[in-house]
Amino acid sequence: MLNTAKGVYIVAQTPFDELGQVDLHSIDTLVDFYRQHGANGFTVLGVSGEAGKLSAQETRQVAQRYIQQAGDLPVVIGVSHPSLAQLGDFAAQAMDMGAAGVMIAPPAGLQTDEDLLGYFDAVFRRLEGMPTVLQDFPFASKVAMSVPLIHQLIERHDEIQLIKEEDLPCLNKISRLREGNGRRVAIMTGNNALYLPLELHRGADGPMAGFSYPEMLAQVYALHQAGRFDQADDLFDVYLPLLRYEAMGFWGVCARKEVMRRRGAIRHATMRTPGPRLSSADLSEIDRLVTRLAHRLAR
Repeated sequence: MLNTAKGVYIVAQTPFDELGQVDLHSIDTLVDFYRQHGANGFTVLGVSGEAGKLSAQETRQVAQRYIQQAGDLPVVIGVSHPSLAQLGDFAAQAMDMGAAGVMIAPPAGLQTDEDLLGYFDAVFRRLEGMPTVLQDFPFASKVAMSVPLIHQLIERHDEIQLIKEEDLPCLNKISRLREGNGRRVAIMTGNNALYLPLELHRGADGPMAGFSYPEMLAQVYALHQAGRFDQADDLFDVYLPLLRYEAMGFWGVCARKEVMRRRGAIRHATMRTPGPRLSSADLSEIDRLVTRLAHRLAR
């Protein structure tokens, strides 16, 4: 059940070949890479997974390949779509494939609590009984959800089992969500894990984020769980320059793919059009960041 989810749910990339076609072989190697570096689960077809650039057939292919390759590890599939009909159809397909749950963010244009309550009433008439991650990411969705509204949605819809909390400022919002007296749900954090140690102190159950060194996310979480807070902070600080570099929207995802290509996780660092391409200056910066990281880890 997603309401007991803990640990590192990696926001997985969608790999493409040099021509921009979905690279299914690299999904296999990417899942193995994530598993070897501490992933407890996967979140697929989110914003940084370039879900909006895929055809309906490709979306199903990617979801199915990740679920098959993940084996015993849970896979959450992003199903957000402006069309409720398409959202509902794909959510049903994802669950039939063996997904652990689906992730939904509200569509742009919803402005009031009444709008949001009505929207999610309609969603869960279609997704009745499906374990759901509610993504609170107004930077991408352009929809703000208050803490009282989220509490109301949790009590209204048992399907909501996990909140992916990436509103800013995130720390007080996590605390306020945890202070609710209703049904407990898991809370995981996004925003490229930029605030991970602080979010864990506020009551988050782990990161739901992507990074080219997922072992850092796993190690920081494990150290925090063991009460070794200073060591968790120290380790996080070592990776922070590269983590911050990868946090620059889709351009940062492109940089992340390049680092993962160098680490052997995927064959190509391609972003599908429209998407950024790294310049020689970008590649030199990545060289320096990765080299400095290796030196600091060696010490």
